Amino acid sequence: MKKPPEETAVEARVPGAGLRTNFVFLGLLLAVLLAALDQTIVSTALPTIVGDLNGLEHISWVITAYILAATISLPVYGKLGDLFGRKRVFVFAIAVFLTGSVLSGMAQDMAQLILFRALQGVGGGGLMIGAQAIIGDLVSPRERGKYMGVIGAAFGLASITGPLIGGMITDYWNWRWVFYINLPLGAAALSVTIPALRLRKPQGPRPRLDYAGMVLLAVVSTALVMLTSWAGRTYAWTSPVIIGLGITAAAAAALLAAVERRVAEPVLPLRLFRTRNFALPTLMGTAVGIAMFSTIAYMPTFLQMVNGATAVQSGLMMLPLVAGMLTATIGSGQLISRTGRYKIYPVAGTVLIIAGLVLLSRISDATPYAFTAAGLAVLGLGIGCVMQNLVLIVQNSVPHRTMGAAISTTNYFRQIGASFGIALFGSIFINRLADQLADAPGNVPDVGTAGFSELSPAVLRALPAPAHEAIVHAFGQALPPVFLLSVPLILAALVLALFIREIPLSETVGGSAE
Repeated sequence: MKKPPEETAVEARVPGAGLRTNFVFLGLLLAVLLAALDQTIVSTALPTIVGDLNGLEHISWVITAYILAATISLPVYGKLGDLFGRKRVFVFAIAVFLTGSVLSGMAQDMAQLILFRALQGVGGGGLMIGAQAIIGDLVSPRERGKYMGVIGAAFGLASITGPLIGGMITDYWNWRWVFYINLPLGAAALSVTIPALRLRKPQGPRPRLDYAGMVLLAVVSTALVMLTSWAGRTYAWTSPVIIGLGITAAAAAALLAAVERRVAEPVLPLRLFRTRNFALPTLMGTAVGIAMFSTIAYMPTFLQMVNGATAVQSGLMMLPLVAGMLTATIGSGQLISRTGRYKIYPVAGTVLIIAGLVLLSRISDATPYAFTAAGLAVLGLGIGCVMQNLVLIVQNSVPHRTMGAAISTTNYFRQIGASFGIALFGSIFINRLADQLADAPGNVPDVGTAGFSELSPAVLRALPAPAHEAIVHAFGQALPPVFLLSVPLILAALVLALFIREIPLSETVGGSAE
């Protein structure tokens, strides 16, 4: 079917155009590194931060504030980029993120830090979305594979090595540089993006913004993020607070759906779900996100509590996952650009993810690390074959004028799904751990009375040998089977992948130069 004029290629093949695209891509890559690093780099610095700012009771909010603000802003940035131009929205997101970084580094108490982390999140929500959408403006679908592969590799690398970098900065420098480190990266991204990125500004009358949709989206996101942050930890899943949050989320979601069907420019365009190659990748991305982020969240706990690794060592021990992701994201991207075929990678990737999860479910306190590394590597290969290629499929299947909204919606559901999965799996792990400790020999001291909140690697190392061995065994038996919980979801994703329609990748560019 012939595309309308506004969706056809408009960038002329002028001398230096390819060089400019690569230069802009460097800026986008730096922005992606910022977004990915800040999701995880703070985690290993938190004990030191709360010690300096005297705010242990608010420790979880340092991470929750960022996640909440970033999640709410994801669809908003995607829609604003479609309506007002991606360059100005992307530059705005970087500027807000850097402002939040500076203020977070200067925070004098926990209230300030939480507020400034939320500001960081407001900016961070637009970094990954902006980079993915801008690539769609600059590069043809046929060529996007190799660019999206590098983007995916950078995101995976930064996400998993973030705790390692955060731990090193905290141990050998000062925790405030966990935030200040963003400044040179952000400044470099701005110095590249502002002069080199040239995109056509949307034409026509000034669009009416979907304010009602934005407010309802914020309510839904807040309720869901708070539910997943508190459920099974601060409050029981059956507590009035958690049930109330669930009811609030459901009611607001119903109102949001009603509003989005009526407005001209919905912030969350539900009509996109009528497109097979949008709906299926979005559902697949949610399932794979649960598996990926649950593994990233809980695997370091196993390595520290069972294998006796330090925070830095556990980060290094996660590198096989990074290696697998780097190999698969870059390799599949290159092959897609050469062949134009992409359906095989989500299919093969889901099979590899299932294999990796099964391998990791078999580890225990008696398993050599080489077996664990193999499971991580296989899982990384699977994730690398799937995640960024799902975005590529979405980019290739929706009109250019709604590409930003489509990408942001896909990422939004993946983020919400991952948060819910981490909370649910964490609760199941805690219950299994309680059962394992309850079954420990009665003559082992300290096992029955050790509170979960007190079980840290440092506490574990200080326990007498019998108690130490019993707790290590309990962790080794309780955590690995949790990885199997993702297998039914990935099996469903595999079935969905079989129904993706392989639409030929266009060789024309969707965006235009100014």
